[in-house]
Amino acid sequence: MQELISILKKETYSEDHYIIDKISSFVLNSRIDELFLQANNCIEDENFSEALLFYNLILKEDSKNIHALIDRGITLQNLGRIKSAIRSYDKALNISSNNLDALINKGSAFHLDGKYSDAIFCYDVALKIDKKHPMALAYKGLSLAELGRLTEAIDYFKNALSIDKHYHLAQISRDTAQELLKSIQEKNI
Repeated sequence: MQELISILKKETYSEDHYIIDKISSFVLNSRIDELFLQANNCIEDENFSEALLFYNLILKEDSKNIHALIDRGITLQNLGRIKSAIRSYDKALNISSNNLDALINKGSAFHLDGKYSDAIFCYDVALKIDKKHPMALAYKGLSLAELGRLTEAIDYFKNALSIDKHYHLAQISRDTAQELLKSIQEKNI
């Protein structure tokens, strides 16, 4: 018995064990890839509930799959389940605290929930990681605008456009915020 325990502790693998482990890993990855394809097909058909089932299956196979956690969060957000989406993003961030996709999507979920200050916090964390991330800049501008901070919002939209001049969301948001600001200023005259 002692001999068996000592062998297990050393985790000595033969070449056969190594090959079996590699094959198992390949099969698992192929299965996960297939589940992602099925989930994406559901998303394309706007069948979010079914896509959610596939993401849950992926997470059953690999509970730390960051892409599945983020995609699951986005899907939950599309279903209007904002608090569940935020929990999914938090799980991804617990695994990888600097994941820009998780941070920006978490901010977007807070924004949809009307928690603009929380959204801005997420965007600020993302911008500390990548200060030239156009989506984080534009989304922060949207949250600032919701708080009535139009001048600051316009600056963020302009910053996003200085990085990506074709970023449609930033263009429309900048133009709308400028028109709104002009309208407010005209009323105050």
